[in-house]
Amino acid sequence: MIVDGTLPTSIADAAQVLAAGGLVAFPTETVYGLGADAGSDRAVAGIFAAKGRPSDHPLIVHVADAASAGRFADRIPPVAQRLMAAFWPGPLTLILRRQPGVAAAAAGGHDTVGLRCPAHPVAHALLLACAAQTPPVHGLAAPSANRFGRVSPTTAAHVAAEFTPDLLVLDGGATPVGIESAIVDCTRGAPVLLRPGTLTREQIERACGERLRTPDEVAGAAPRASGTLASHYAPNAKVRLMDGRSLQTALDLLGAEGDPDAIAVYARTALRTRAARLRRMPDDAVETARQLFAVLRDFDDAGVKLIWIETPPDTAEWEGVRDRLQRAAAH
Repeated sequence: MIVDGTLPTSIADAAQVLAAGGLVAFPTETVYGLGADAGSDRAVAGIFAAKGRPSDHPLIVHVADAASAGRFADRIPPVAQRLMAAFWPGPLTLILRRQPGVAAAAAGGHDTVGLRCPAHPVAHALLLACAAQTPPVHGLAAPSANRFGRVSPTTAAHVAAEFTPDLLVLDGGATPVGIESAIVDCTRGAPVLLRPGTLTREQIERACGERLRTPDEVAGAAPRASGTLASHYAPNAKVRLMDGRSLQTALDLLGAEGDPDAIAVYARTALRTRAARLRRMPDDAVETARQLFAVLRDFDDAGVKLIWIETPPDTAEWEGVRDRLQRAAAH
């Protein structure tokens, strides 16, 4: 059931559902999340069941502010504090050591927990309303509100198409960022980028005051984190990445024999064909991120079997989009 998420009555009703152990879908600035009380292992089990997600694959816990992070994190090192000050609320998740006995199910049973403070006004209002419940709900475990491994939702209608009609969905409009948050591991002595987002490495490093490492540069196994499987964010159609010249060659080979209802193409290069659906990819990485998942869903809704996508530039601002497309193509 979709309701107007900007109405105080909708927020109040959703907070009551969550306090009672139920599920609510809500918008963040990145994608829509499927939320449950992070402090209730039983409520969190409902997320795993609804998504068809393995219970050992950790969820991100959303909190209202940096002060609330201490309810879930055992220790917040200085680098994490600097990142919170720079980017919270915003599209950045931090992996921290988890408080013993807290949010075990949300963390997938691991001793670390991913924390984020969302910037979307509906998400923020919902978190404040949850904290005002009796007893209070101090954080919401909330992965993307879609079936596990599939394309993340960026509108309330996307969410409603994934789940049964009884799920309460707070409609906050299309999400302005469009891909999930960057994830930085702060548990191994040096900051490690586990998943890129729309925040660039340079922006994060400037706030850290040091270089971001890759997972294999730091001793110890990288903690499990949401959305880091090799195959993820995948539409039903098969995705293939190609450069612009290869795309035009492939379309030329199809010639008049191609079926425009079977193949879709998403590219920055101006292409010529009558054998496929063409959609222009923006030259701007931020705008591409904003529309990416909606485009993939549109292609799926059109029933195409193949989606050919021009590989994004190998530059810092495109890293988040490139990551999502590579995982989609690995499906």
